[in-house]
Amino acid sequence: MTRFRIPADLQVWIETRKRYRLSHAVIQMARELGMNPRKLGGLNNHRQQAWKAPLPELVADLYLRRFGRSQPETVMTIEQIARNQWEKKQERRARRAAERATAQNEEEPPF
Repeated sequence: MTRFRIPADLQVWIETRKRYRLSHAVIQMARELGMNPRKLGGLNNHRQQAWKAPLPELVADLYLRRFGRSQPETVMTIEQIARNQWEKKQERRARRAAERATAQNEEEPPF
């Protein structure tokens, strides 16, 4: 069995979470809003821009406007999401391999 690895598209979100010290809920909200993790630095308040809201508050406000909820119903970490994707992929591969094996056995003529 292959070893579990976090895909590059999700790894960027982990780095963003660490860089801006965001919670798992804020990261999930930003992902559901379709935000680009590389562009969050421009939206972040660098403590010199008093007119800008802090990044977690900005994301929460946008999420409330779009979805009508203050946060997602179930919060999952990026690692859990990556693990679920990997497990689904492994199940799909096993199912396809089993289907190929049964199809191959049906095609062979009995001798």
